[in-house]
Amino acid sequence: MSHNTFGHLFRVTTWGESHGPAIGCVVDGTPPSLPLAEADIQYWLDRRRPGQSKFTTQRREPDSVSILSGVFEGVTTGTPIGLVIENKDARSGDYEGVKDKYRPGHADYTYDAKYGMRDYRGGGRQSARETAMRVAAGAIARKILGGGISVRGALVQMGPHRISRERWDWDDVERNPFWCPDAECAGEWEGYLDGVRKSGSSTGAVIEIVASGVPAGFGAPLYGKLDGDLAAALMSINAVKGVEIGAGFAAAALSGEENADEMRMEGETVSFLSNHAGGILGGISTGQDIVARFAVKPTSSILTPMRTVTREGKDSEISTPGRHDPCVGIRAVPVGEAMMACVLADHLLRHRAQVGSS
Repeated sequence: MSHNTFGHLFRVTTWGESHGPAIGCVVDGTPPSLPLAEADIQYWLDRRRPGQSKFTTQRREPDSVSILSGVFEGVTTGTPIGLVIENKDARSGDYEGVKDKYRPGHADYTYDAKYGMRDYRGGGRQSARETAMRVAAGAIARKILGGGISVRGALVQMGPHRISRERWDWDDVERNPFWCPDAECAGEWEGYLDGVRKSGSSTGAVIEIVASGVPAGFGAPLYGKLDGDLAAALMSINAVKGVEIGAGFAAAALSGEENADEMRMEGETVSFLSNHAGGILGGISTGQDIVARFAVKPTSSILTPMRTVTREGKDSEISTPGRHDPCVGIRAVPVGEAMMACVLADHLLRHRAQVGSS
């Protein structure tokens, strides 16, 4: 199985399976002399960790990270950074009853069609467990970006229920289990998702990621577009079925005058009067906030019986037991942040290589 690496100058390779002994990654391209300790990475991993509320999978994984290489006396050496997290609470027996059936909505069939085999234990390599290593890599990416660039995410829609942008408060994101910036909406989601969970079903979500402090100039025309790399990175997250930048699909309903981000000078600085472009024009950052959203489908592993087929080609039914997120989009928020950070760190290094400044 190839294609386990993403990035150019900041390059991340992940390895491991959901129910194997461990998962890990190698981060290559980190500049030397950056302060880095396991605690710097653990902070971000703890935000993604499962089992923190009744609204996420009850798999109890501490997700304790160990640095194996690339750090000496508290700073990066410039060599590859090896990270590992041991799997502590895998229950492979939960999947014995479905090992010969294809779960609808999962990649079981496509993996089998391509490789002639699959790891049925929690999905193996296709499991969202792999995203823990993306979050770990994202923590290192944030070190490269420095304190001047912030990357924040929020859940802006759960199922059919959307937040009110008039009530958006970034502080509220840390006060509820949904990463919701609208306190009133978060209260409504609690009852909604509890009903979904108790019925044995699941629901989807939309996550918005905002990067502030990114200077103008990141990205390149044509095949090195910043928004192109962001779209690919976010689309690579498990269960993501759509990505948009700025106004996204809504831009199709705007007139040219409405969609154009007009400009004025503020002293020596170019100022934009709106941000329908999401902080990117022609594949290059404008200096405004970079805004991206991605849609996550409902969790495919559900208790509701569904029609399927077996590996032997027989019609069957399936109900997936085990510990699953009723809304996988909740824990996708820190993953989306991490992927944004990784892409920006990569583009920062590429920008320096081409023009000699940050």
